[in-house]
Amino acid sequence: MNRGETKSHIKHFNIRVYALIFNDPQSVLVSDEFMLDRKMTKFPGGGLKFGEGPVDCIKREALEEFKQEIEIIDHYYTTDYFQQALFYKDHQLISIYYRARFKDKIRFKISEKPFDFKEMKNGKQSFRWVDLRTFTPEELSFPVDKKVLKMLRADIK
Repeated sequence: MNRGETKSHIKHFNIRVYALIFNDPQSVLVSDEFMLDRKMTKFPGGGLKFGEGPVDCIKREALEEFKQEIEIIDHYYTTDYFQQALFYKDHQLISIYYRARFKDKIRFKISEKPFDFKEMKNGKQSFRWVDLRTFTPEELSFPVDKKVLKMLRADIK
């Protein structure tokens, strides 16, 4: 949307919170998911619920997705520009990213290949480490994730 265009059709916020979890300084965890009848690759995380703070949200999402706890290292980035939500045309998207780590040894499957599940069915999810030096923004599904990947890549140079 250009600066001169009106955003009067936007009536709601959609706040998403994500964890940036590193295996080493050059590899970060991504989630491959089949949701809303489509494949998507993104950073792990999800939607903020009413009455929940962003840190509580990402800790809850970690328990739901990984079945284990994370600890927050620090805030990394919050969307600093207007981003319309992809799936809801009357929503503005705000994305919040935290660097985090697992409190314990990883107890869930880390896949070697994208979309490592038997059938493309809503709710299916797999996780993998990607190398920041070779993983490209085009491999991610969402605009803000692409921006964050570029920032992460700049941080390791």
